[in-house]
Amino acid sequence: MEKERKIKELLSRGVEEVIDKKNLERRLRSGKRLRVKLGIDPTSPNLHLGRSIPLLKLKDFQELGHQVVFIIGDFTGIIGDASDKESERPMLSEEIVRENLKNYIKQASKIIDTEKAEICYNSNWLGDLGYGEIGTQANIFSLNEFISRENIKKRLEEGKRISLREVLYPLMQGYDSVMVKADVELGGTDQRFNLLTGREMQRFYGQEPQDMITNPLIEGLDGEKMSSSKGNTINLLDGPNDMFGKIMSLKDELIGRYFKLLTRVKSEEINEYLEEAKSTGNPRNAKLRLAHEIVSIYHSREDAKKAEEYFINTFSRKETPKEVPELKPKSYEIISVLLESGLVPSRSEARRVIKQGGVKVEGETVKDFDLKVKPGTMVQKGKINFLRVL
Repeated sequence: MEKERKIKELLSRGVEEVIDKKNLERRLRSGKRLRVKLGIDPTSPNLHLGRSIPLLKLKDFQELGHQVVFIIGDFTGIIGDASDKESERPMLSEEIVRENLKNYIKQASKIIDTEKAEICYNSNWLGDLGYGEIGTQANIFSLNEFISRENIKKRLEEGKRISLREVLYPLMQGYDSVMVKADVELGGTDQRFNLLTGREMQRFYGQEPQDMITNPLIEGLDGEKMSSSKGNTINLLDGPNDMFGKIMSLKDELIGRYFKLLTRVKSEEINEYLEEAKSTGNPRNAKLRLAHEIVSIYHSREDAKKAEEYFINTFSRKETPKEVPELKPKSYEIISVLLESGLVPSRSEARRVIKQGGVKVEGETVKDFDLKVKPGTMVQKGKINFLRVL
């Protein structure tokens, strides 16, 4: 009964579509150890909560005893996936991709057991393919199949450029499935075409086609799709206070979706929180519970408790915290201070936050990227992150 319950939840929670559902149910009940694939391209140094949806599903499979295969797309990351783009995505350099992927395993390990997972880099096989093999693979599909995709069709109608490398990307992701002999592949709804391509590629190479599970995409802090390029993310490496504060700034209507897609809190409990919020007209308690749960996943229960106290003291009561982290930076330039303190993961993120008015020094909003901070001053990022510069 417990196994049946887990299988049912596996195929329903955080799931948009399953292909082939009957076949996957049969295989899950058969006791066969399945190879479950998830690939992520390192187009940014940070994995965000949107990425956690398939990673949590990967963990669900892992807890049922299946072999998870985590592919870091160091080759496909250079090429660029057009699946969710309204314009051409520029190619990235090998150097940028290598820099971006440095902490990917560390970030993934916050959710899945990376010691038991197979970790693969698709440059190991895609980098060796020649024109002959690529031409053979391309012959499996028609150009019409590619251009009939909604976002590609829209770009064509608008007269926007579509490069030939974008046509080849689904072949690369599909060939990943062949090389790791995937039984199941996970991905967002925007990946549907690429996952289906994997099924066709496996048939061509004499393998049983993988089943596939697509997950919904999650909204970010601004209510739009969470995306590193938009800067509306909650990142897995965000500190407890920062993560807690970001979640508390969410639009109220997203509380239920965040609970369902980004946590494993039982549905009955979620309904209780949402019902209380509805009956009282105040979603604050539900949001506090959500923030506590998410921070606990990526840090600890103790960190979540401290972050909640910090939030209440600094935001709800509008107090400057009594205990503020201190830093004697190597450079007093504001961007360096933010980076050294860990308040931002990269210089580009520091510039983005400053540009959006999210950084203050002694209560004054920073507008100058080259500002030098004086020793003894208070730096604030967002509403609740404070730092004393020594």
